[in-house]
Amino acid sequence: MITAGALRSTIPASERQTDAPRADFRVVARAVRDAGLLERTVGFYGWLMAGLGVALVGLLVGSVLLGDSWWQLAIAAALGVVLTQISFIAHEASHRQVFKSGPANDRLGRILAAGVVGISHQWWQTKHSRHHANPNQIGRDPDIEIDTISFLPSDAKRARGAQRWITRRQGWLFFPLLTFEGINLHVRSIATLFERREVNGRWLELGLITLRFTLLITFLLWVMPPLMALAFLGVQLAVFGVGMGASFAPNHKGMPTVSRDARLDFFTKQVRTSRNIGGWGMTMLLGGLNYQVEHHLFPNMARPHLRAASEIVRAHCAEHGIPYTETNLVEAYGSVVRHLNRVGLAARDPFDCPMLATRR
Repeated sequence: MITAGALRSTIPASERQTDAPRADFRVVARAVRDAGLLERTVGFYGWLMAGLGVALVGLLVGSVLLGDSWWQLAIAAALGVVLTQISFIAHEASHRQVFKSGPANDRLGRILAAGVVGISHQWWQTKHSRHHANPNQIGRDPDIEIDTISFLPSDAKRARGAQRWITRRQGWLFFPLLTFEGINLHVRSIATLFERREVNGRWLELGLITLRFTLLITFLLWVMPPLMALAFLGVQLAVFGVGMGASFAPNHKGMPTVSRDARLDFFTKQVRTSRNIGGWGMTMLLGGLNYQVEHHLFPNMARPHLRAASEIVRAHCAEHGIPYTETNLVEAYGSVVRHLNRVGLAARDPFDCPMLATRR
């Protein structure tokens, strides 16, 4: 077990499979399969969805009982947490982790993502599949493309105006900016459903998302005054954004990036660019994303099996000298903030004091 700081920041194109430590993924896959860790756990997901369903209904009933009270914002915050947990299941369904049948997983993922959370399932599936194929690879992984935040120095250098101001301070602004991530996810995903290209399930998802927001807004205006309803939506989206961003960011941010033309074997690429989060309760809190290494190696593995798989993968990495990174949540967030601050230095004014810049 090592920390991200011990790793080289970029895996260059010159590093070929013959230059780096290698491991045979087939050996790991065989051990995982023989241990029965690729079997589905439908019962687990059934109980989890039932529990979240009860929580969702409970929050709606609680909101009705509270009526015209600013305590509604506590309900809104709790709703943001529940929707984050539901999003985790939608994510797992998109990876075929819940059912053996692909169409059944797609139906579940679409209903949960579009109908309950209000985000396009097709957008997420397309974007996330590209990420899994090339994690942290420059020019190939959409999760490190420039958005409000720059993840690569080359992007930070191009920042201008307000974007430049944010980029120079992006490490410290990371968590405050996540309060807007909920809005960003909704807007970006829905916008893709209006693009002039073929989109699988376009009209179904638009219908589900429209129905979802119509019912939610109608409910809020029925239960509380308009201003309170607006504040309710703001708090719910802010908590949802922080929940989603804070769950996905520790997985790869601050881990080595891969040059666009680098050619690494599957096992090495997935392990070296991923970070596991240890600690009690992390599997529930992060929806299984705390076992990011194993999730990337076996994306269709059900959440309850990831812990056992990690023991097999960790032992294989130790045998072959492959860096296996695992840390706690606080240290992971520290690595993310430090990485973003280092990247942000590329956007600093050349006339700034270099010593002060390094302390930023």
